Amino acid sequence: MRNRLMVTGALLASLVPGLAFAQASTATGAVGGAAVGAVVGGPVGAVVGGAVGATMGAAAEPPAAVRTYVIQENRPSVRMDRQVVVGEPLPSTVRVYQVPDSQYEYSVVNDQRVIVEPGTRRVIQVIQ
Repeated sequence: MRNRLMVTGALLASLVPGLAFAQASTATGAVGGAAVGAVVGGPVGAVVGGAVGATMGAAAEPPAAVRTYVIQENRPSVRMDRQVVVGEPLPSTVRVYQVPDSQYEYSVVNDQRVIVEPGTRRVIQVIQ
């Protein structure tokens, strides 16, 4: 019994670094999403934003080459009455552009560059 506990403890200890990393990205996304949600929609927005942020925090970020391409491109900015929120789709009235040699698309909304998922138009990242 004692040996079983020691082996189980050793296995759990080996998993902790990976779990900590996963929690860090999810927690960061949740905190960021809650902050943006609170600004946009008050307490209810904070709850919704936290949930969306946690989901997005766990998702992979676009490669650096995609972000670099989007930053360097010169496209006109489109005005929207609301803020761009990670996890929400862009309206169909907003034009999106393909990033060459990648699966990503992007747009410039309210003077912010955003990377979106093709097909769904869901915002993956807002580049500051």
